Amino acid sequence: MSNSWKYDRAKDAIDKRLEEVKTVEIVDYKRDMSLESIPTTKAYRVDGVHMYADILNLSDILGTTAAEGERCHKRALRFLNLHQRAVRRILARCDVRRVDFHNQRLHSLVTKPYGADEEKKRVCRGVAIGKLIIDVLAETGDDDEDIPNAKVRIGIDTGVTLSVNNGRSGNREPLFLGSAANLAAKLASNWKAEGVFLTNVARKAAGLSEVDAGTEGTSPLSADEIKQCQDEAKLDVTKDEIVKEWRKDNEENPIGSFEFSRPTPPLRNLDISVLTPANSRRMEAVSTYADLDGFTKYVAKHIDKNAEDVVRCFHVIRSELDRVLSSDFGGRRIRFIGDCIHGLLMEGTAHTTDDEETISTATICAGGLRSSFNLALERLEANKIDIDGLGLAIGFEFGAMTVTRLGMQGDRVRCSVSRGVLASEDEQCRCSGTETAIGQEAYDAGSGAVQKLFGKSRKIAGLDYDSAVDALAADGDKVAKAATVAAFSVSAPAMAKAVEQPFRPYGEPA
Repeated sequence: MSNSWKYDRAKDAIDKRLEEVKTVEIVDYKRDMSLESIPTTKAYRVDGVHMYADILNLSDILGTTAAEGERCHKRALRFLNLHQRAVRRILARCDVRRVDFHNQRLHSLVTKPYGADEEKKRVCRGVAIGKLIIDVLAETGDDDEDIPNAKVRIGIDTGVTLSVNNGRSGNREPLFLGSAANLAAKLASNWKAEGVFLTNVARKAAGLSEVDAGTEGTSPLSADEIKQCQDEAKLDVTKDEIVKEWRKDNEENPIGSFEFSRPTPPLRNLDISVLTPANSRRMEAVSTYADLDGFTKYVAKHIDKNAEDVVRCFHVIRSELDRVLSSDFGGRRIRFIGDCIHGLLMEGTAHTTDDEETISTATICAGGLRSSFNLALERLEANKIDIDGLGLAIGFEFGAMTVTRLGMQGDRVRCSVSRGVLASEDEQCRCSGTETAIGQEAYDAGSGAVQKLFGKSRKIAGLDYDSAVDALAADGDKVAKAATVAAFSVSAPAMAKAVEQPFRPYGEPA
């Protein structure tokens, strides 16, 4: 049944995922171990330095035109592609692992030199590489295409994280769970000033002075502190060398122009693996972010003595959220980002998007995500797996969306970027683990029932599938009414016919 959530269907899927991780193996990561294609039932404890690089001026690129048209999107994607190529070259020359490049945000991992005694050198290498990224991306714009240089902020932390499998089939790559990855990400993305920023743990490991607690995000490394780390790291590559190689690479392997076509709904049928700049997709749709709230603390609590439950919990919840988005509501997962899932959803035809129907479906889908999350917690707890402190924060927004893959042939990464994508993440970030928020564009284009449900704050707590469908249907939302009719048609056909009849006050003639 499309665009609906069912308890029995969700329970069966969750129990199957639980069975898959009945036995889990945790291994300490050692020299030259491969982190490619990690089995679902295995995870590595990895001691390393996590570095996030956030390109701060992407939103400026997207906001340079009044209307968010094709030219705006082509320019933003070329901006990202140019700078991602440069960063890819830096990481390769410095023997650093790229974990993920999610739109404007890079996550990389420094594991060398190996060993607990080499933590200082790893942190200093992270700082030196971060500074190199800042300096290189300050010169990798494109004057001919009106593409500016990138403004970059670096966040760094060090410590032990769990590496698990991220993705499926041909899109597998390692993902790292734990406070070191999470805090580095927050240092890079939660503030807007350029520079290199370290947690106090990383500062101490590098032999640098610590700062007052809570001020790490507003205390960039000084020029002298960066120089101290560069002297310790002794990178064997310079900014000028990288820029020269990058320019030559672009001459020999030009990016080419971005060309868009519309996908046909449901988006779950969209094959992202065949996309390239010249074969990109663009449509009006809803972008949804659903983030596991409290999961970093959960990992910290269990990583030393019960890391197996971290793997079980993560696998079950993440798989079920993906299933609800794609199987129940026809959406398309773009990627997993740490403990968060990002996806797109669209209702309509190959030619047009039904705005109101898309937003109503996204609202009900958000309810389905929370219902499955709550059920997953119940099933995990029933199997004696700790779930304490976990929540789900959901945000979504409507607008013109893009889907493509950036990078070099053979090493392309998924990308979906637009004002709506950035706004949907912002909506998710303003939610607690029980809340769902709708963006302003989606609110304005939604049905009266959707607007009434979310209210002026555009945020609601405890919105599960039943409450979403009941509230919307009661106020005449056609998508919710169709879901109600479909549910009753299976269990009570007579009731389904009654639901289809319009409500008339007593005595009003038919």
